[in-house]
Amino acid sequence: MTATIVYTGNLRCTCTHLQSGTVTETDAPTDNRGKGERFSPTDTLCVALATCIITTMAIKANDMEIDLADTTISLTKHMLSDPRRIGKIDVILDFPASLQLNEKDRIILQRTGDNCPVMKSLHPDMEVHVEYNW
Repeated sequence: MTATIVYTGNLRCTCTHLQSGTVTETDAPTDNRGKGERFSPTDTLCVALATCIITTMAIKANDMEIDLADTTISLTKHMLSDPRRIGKIDVILDFPASLQLNEKDRIILQRTGDNCPVMKSLHPDMEVHVEYNW
């Protein structure tokens, strides 16, 4: 088992990662009867994608003796209404200006990010736009 989840009421859940004991909470978004005071379940899916992209890239980068520390990621979720679902995710990775990579290394890392496990797990109808700003 990976996690336990308790629905605590008021459209909120408390999620506990069993290996580490880390706890996160979710809340329904304000446009769907929630307070929007925590990540929504669809927010967490988008965050999972972005963090999987950079984590998978960082694993490959470590093998290449490249440090991706201080990379920042901007994330935008676009919802559709019929049926209610995520229609598009925009992920923008901004790498530190100090990171000087040749074109070959950039291509290797981008292909790695584009093929992360979460990306491969998304439904093909979901549009995903990933921008790598070197």
